[in-house]
Amino acid sequence: MAMIEMKNVSKWYGSFQVLTNCTTIVNKGDVVVVCGPSGSGKSTLIKTVNGLEPVQQGEIFVNDISVTSKATNLSELRSRVGMVFQHFELFPHLSITENLTLAQIKVLNRSKEEAVEKGMRLLDRVGLKSQAAKYPGQLSGGQQQRVAIARALAMDPIVMLFDEPTSALDPEMVNEVLDVMVELAKEGMTMMVVTHEMGFARSVANRVIFMDEGAIVEDVTKNDFFEKPEERSDRAKYFLSKIISSH
Repeated sequence: MAMIEMKNVSKWYGSFQVLTNCTTIVNKGDVVVVCGPSGSGKSTLIKTVNGLEPVQQGEIFVNDISVTSKATNLSELRSRVGMVFQHFELFPHLSITENLTLAQIKVLNRSKEEAVEKGMRLLDRVGLKSQAAKYPGQLSGGQQQRVAIARALAMDPIVMLFDEPTSALDPEMVNEVLDVMVELAKEGMTMMVVTHEMGFARSVANRVIFMDEGAIVEDVTKNDFFEKPEERSDRAKYFLSKIISSH
């Protein structure tokens, strides 16, 4: 069952083409890691999935709803597609509890009690229930990112998108965020993850998309990507050799 489907997606910024004929399918329960060198279009690709980046050509579907159709209510669609950004994007003037309940109340029309209960359950799940009354600025980067994940989950998403969720974190905080993502994957959440964390890709992903210069160069199983380097493109081989030598 395809949860995300992209067909020949192309995008330009002015005359610069940032995505070129990107086609892929993410099935229900898949964990797909999107990797590649800086500037290869990974973040742009993932942001087209919920319409944050409009595209000029091609079609995108999430759970059979067209993201690219003018008739689609994108706000409604986005409420079902969880997105976790590099820089947390929490509201600094709201407490952690308020960050977790705001969209539930406003978008899903939940009562405050319901929203708080759900928020607390998810904070507990990411190991931060004791921080509920604090403000984002009082938490470490890793804690803020875990709150951001809990906030996305509070909307009962059918898909979760992660755009380099650990790249702004100190190295010792990376694992606390990856651990939460590993748990999500084990529970069967459909995930598309832009990341440089190849350990995460190796242990959790079932597929790897490798991008270069706005195009999907490889779209293969995790095992093929890591265990059969001789079958990969030269660009992917070079990327892998750099990643492997740095770890």
